[in-house]
Amino acid sequence: MSMFKLALQNFKASFKSYLSLIISLSFTTMILANFINLLSSGTFAQLGGYQTRNIEAILQVISFVIACFMLFFVWYATNVFLTKRKKEIGTYVFMGLSNQKIAKLYMIEISLIGLASLGIGLGFGFLTSQLFAMIIARMSDIAVEIKFNFTFASFLWTSAIFSVIYMLFVIKGYVNIIRSSVLDMVSANKQNELVIQNNYFLVVKAILGIFLLGSGLILAIKASGMKTMENIFIATVLVIVGIYLLFGGLVPFILQTLAKHKPFLYRKERILWINNMIFRVKKNYRTYAMVCVLMLCSLTALAFGFAMKQRSDNINHFENTYTYQIMADQDDLQDEFTTLIQKQNEIDYFSKVEMLLLNDEYTDNKYKDEPYTVLSYTQIKQLAEDVGLEFNLDNPEDDEYIKLNQLYLMSFADIDEYRYITIDQKKYSSIATSTTPYLGYYQEVANYMIVNDKVFQELQALGQSVYLYNYRLSDPYNYAASLDDINSHPHCLGLVKIDPARNENAWINTLFSVSFFVFLVFVFASGCILFMKIYNDAVSEKERYIILQKIGIDGRIIKKAIASELKITFLLPLIVMSIASFFAVQAIANAMRSQTLWFINILSLVIIYLFFIVCYFLVKKMYQSNVKL
Repeated sequence: MSMFKLALQNFKASFKSYLSLIISLSFTTMILANFINLLSSGTFAQLGGYQTRNIEAILQVISFVIACFMLFFVWYATNVFLTKRKKEIGTYVFMGLSNQKIAKLYMIEISLIGLASLGIGLGFGFLTSQLFAMIIARMSDIAVEIKFNFTFASFLWTSAIFSVIYMLFVIKGYVNIIRSSVLDMVSANKQNELVIQNNYFLVVKAILGIFLLGSGLILAIKASGMKTMENIFIATVLVIVGIYLLFGGLVPFILQTLAKHKPFLYRKERILWINNMIFRVKKNYRTYAMVCVLMLCSLTALAFGFAMKQRSDNINHFENTYTYQIMADQDDLQDEFTTLIQKQNEIDYFSKVEMLLLNDEYTDNKYKDEPYTVLSYTQIKQLAEDVGLEFNLDNPEDDEYIKLNQLYLMSFADIDEYRYITIDQKKYSSIATSTTPYLGYYQEVANYMIVNDKVFQELQALGQSVYLYNYRLSDPYNYAASLDDINSHPHCLGLVKIDPARNENAWINTLFSVSFFVFLVFVFASGCILFMKIYNDAVSEKERYIILQKIGIDGRIIKKAIASELKITFLLPLIVMSIASFFAVQAIANAMRSQTLWFINILSLVIIYLFFIVCYFLVKKMYQSNVKL
């Protein structure tokens, strides 16, 4: 029999055990192919300008992230495959085959898995390319014409990326087998990740893991201005190492301690599974740590997408507070502007505010193109009442002010920059910050400070007053009808008009849709890794459960023991991920200058828990079937 036929026969015989690996690799390949296709097909070129550039930049970054993840996942998957197959193919040594021929057999067999994964991934990528683009456009709320257009470039680039990554680790496995002894290959499955450690060493690893994990999580939410990205990178490394040490030290230590506690051990069916769980954690702790990190990545991606969608909607609402904002150099012109607008439109609500633009020579402002603009507390309070906006701000003291902010998408600027400002040699301290859109679109173009009426009167000699007249139309889509009338007014210094149909934030909405697909890739991969590991454990433990049945233990009790063991297997990474998720989501909130995103955090956790609950029941069914229960 030729080596190819033997490899093909092995591939067919073990196809069921390879299925989770093939599906996960195919899914990742399909997503990568579709992202590359969106880039090469020019689907979003219809938007034009910076929208297209921003969306393409997002797709490029996400494609790179998925390619990097593919590198990591292929490395893990080929290692699992190599370890699983070493014992079986090692028996060919006794049939007279050399290591080179055995390595060739391995190379052919694993290449068949790669070809199957690439073929299925590209095939489904081709079939779903139009649907994928439609989902992205629909989730992003982008109005573009979607055509069926799977480009040759996307096919070529996806094939090249996958093939280079995959063959790199195939060759690595080939070299590994050539250099392995017969004993190494026959006992490989017993050596896999098995670590014998005493309690003292476990405690040291546990303490170090808690310290590193805690340090990383605290660093992630630390407000550090322009150093935020650097801190996030360091925090990511610390969290990964901390989780690794946690599963290698704290988790087995807790399980071993519980196993020695007789009141715990002899209740229910724990005596049947607790020692096996201790052995499994010691043997597979790297896998559980990896799954936990992937779970955390998937939650972060999902939470980031939800946060971007929420912020995009809020920014859109923020900017659409008013339809017209008229800048004038005189007070009491509201009746004249109202008359002009009502020729063509009905007014829903109106507000007016005096804004004092301070001369830079009297301030410590470093940004000459964004002058300090002072607002009166009483006028802002009246404006909020006229427009129907909430107002719960306290009246500042004579040396205090309230900062009026825009809604940031992301900002890494120093948050203390405007905590204290100096005007005419007098220092004012910020007592609060508000992002309520009292000034609508204009709130994004200057540094606003709300002071009490007395201070406002005192500062008027240091600057120039302008008046902002704000109108919201009953039919904002008819905004163009009154533009000529407003611009014809002699005291109109400037006019901001808001088109409700504009699509300026379309690229922000794209972040939500691509984050969702990145979430799918990570969560699907973590589920498949857990499935592969539990499947391999089920195969190796089949004889153990047969012996338990032969000595008279009821099958229902064994099923309960298996269910309890699998629950712990799923819960361990989920619990660690849930704790770390608070800090990950808070880091996103800090970057967005938001107080908290607790609802998004909980929603993301619920979605991931539901996914793994489904995985748990599927794996439990598979496990029990595999051990003949």
